[in-house]
Amino acid sequence: MKTPLVPCLAIICAPALMAQTGPSAAERWLDKADIAPAFAAPPTPGAWEAERARVRAELHDMLGRLPPRPAAPSVETLSRIDRGDYVVEKFRFDNGAGDTVPGYLLLPKKPAGRLPAILYCHWHAGEYDLGKEELFQAKHTPEPPGPALARRGYVVLAVDATNFGERNGTGPDGPAVRDYKAEETDSKFDLWVGRTFWGMLLRDDLMGLDYLASRPEVDPANIGVTGMSMGATRTWWLMALDDRLKVGVAIACMTRYQNLIRHGSVHEHDIGYFVPGMLNHFDSEAVIALIAPRPVLFQTGDKDAGSPVDGIHAIEAAVRPVYRLYGREGNFESIVYPGLGHVYTPEMWARTLAWMDTHLRVPADAADRGPGLPAVAGTPRSDPSAPRRTAGRAAPP
Repeated sequence: MKTPLVPCLAIICAPALMAQTGPSAAERWLDKADIAPAFAAPPTPGAWEAERARVRAELHDMLGRLPPRPAAPSVETLSRIDRGDYVVEKFRFDNGAGDTVPGYLLLPKKPAGRLPAILYCHWHAGEYDLGKEELFQAKHTPEPPGPALARRGYVVLAVDATNFGERNGTGPDGPAVRDYKAEETDSKFDLWVGRTFWGMLLRDDLMGLDYLASRPEVDPANIGVTGMSMGATRTWWLMALDDRLKVGVAIACMTRYQNLIRHGSVHEHDIGYFVPGMLNHFDSEAVIALIAPRPVLFQTGDKDAGSPVDGIHAIEAAVRPVYRLYGREGNFESIVYPGLGHVYTPEMWARTLAWMDTHLRVPADAADRGPGLPAVAGTPRSDPSAPRRTAGRAAPP
């Protein structure tokens, strides 16, 4: 005798129907997790300064037991090449944690006293062999960013992040383990010794900043930072941790972590990006709020799966009141571009250059801006395709 088919189908399908009508997997996981209350700006500048110190201290604790940085890295210059209108120095330093960090320093040829500088943070995208070479390519930016910035009068520094460029295959498992497997290996090692991969990556960046600020060509009070994707996340974390970075531009990675979870997009980011315990304390808007009142520009596409747009707007709403406490709302700007994904467009690049030129002081006789890219005019607000802006200042000229 055959078992009736319909009752079996009902039994099989019922859990699926319940799953469709009930809370999502992400909501169920979040509901049972110890998530901190939403971040809100304190009512007074004094209260915020106290809160700011607490948040920054908690960030350092969450990054783990990082080896102390030396007062100044011991840097070896490997080569110095004249590229006509700028000079490229290749260097390396021992990071004091078992690895050597190579980098490039670009120096404008027309120094006029101490110059402004930019710490350039390369992206991820699984391009482990690229690293700092991104400076000289127009692969992700509309033009090679290193030479373009040097010609505008900026000293530019970039290092290879852990497992990238010349550091691919230099992890604890040795040269046979490379690429993502090496990133996983480094993350596991770091967890075993009480620290995070992300904390070690930022520590190397800060050692690069230490070197950049020590150079006699550089005005140490006039340093900015920028990058795309992982480079964008490095940008806003570094600004949150170190006040020496006076200006920032972050492209295509303004991510609120709880929104990332709700969108089922945790997989969009690599293992080294995650900091244990983060959401027990606060979400990423608290990190970005630490940048205030310094100028920072975010540019993100609303189709970027790694930065859900509802999370972007939640960050904007939380951070803007912190800038308001200082009377500096115009120093926080977030532009969301309709229909764009994880990209760096010519318009974004032009706005990056304009933001840096506006907020970092370049001596008039030091910059050779060349033809460059066209200036970005303000887009009429009635245009439905116009990027969404969230600060009161006008578009950079």
